Amino acid sequence: MRKMNGEEFDQLVPFFDGMACTRWLGAVHDQLKQATGTWSGKRVLDVGCGTGRLLFRGVEEADHVVGIDLSEGMIQAANELYEEKGKKDKATFQVGDAYNLPFANHEFDVAISTCVLFLLPEPAKGMKEMIRVVKEGGMIAMLNPSEHMNQQTAAEYCKRHNITQFEETTLLKWSNISTLRHRYNSVELSTFLKNCGAKEVEHFPVVDGLALITICKL
Repeated sequence: MRKMNGEEFDQLVPFFDGMACTRWLGAVHDQLKQATGTWSGKRVLDVGCGTGRLLFRGVEEADHVVGIDLSEGMIQAANELYEEKGKKDKATFQVGDAYNLPFANHEFDVAISTCVLFLLPEPAKGMKEMIRVVKEGGMIAMLNPSEHMNQQTAAEYCKRHNITQFEETTLLKWSNISTLRHRYNSVELSTFLKNCGAKEVEHFPVVDGLALITICKL
């Protein structure tokens, strides 16, 4: 399995930004933010932040939000979004690699990561880096496709929920990539995360069980 590079994602900035604004993924982002609780006074990191849409849900309450992404295009789009919304002073975005996060140990209270871990050829390397930069007693929240995600189940979900056109395309593409990368059930994912150093792990099925929000406490 090959690790994707930033240039590949540079070409997809409009697609991923549009995907983050879809009804189905927007609802999941709302659920993930809710599952992490208040960000009041906290430093929050998003690994694989894309255009920064998820962090925007908590930028008002957080002390500071930080986004990192392989793609220079994504980081540029995130900076432009926060500049436009008048939140640039509360956010920092930079290019970086999930395998080698450019931060000190225990620098963040919360780390979030959506649609990233399942893409990595060596998920443990990325997971251990996230754990390294989060404080003891802190939290990591992730979104990953479950073992039930595939083209057929994603198409059936779209039909049940009347998801069409671009929104349907985004979910079907995610399902296709999922079958080529990693999909997890809750038991496998819990074991993996605890082996990486998480103390407590809890999962919340979303998208009718086709994906999992996972909360790790350190």
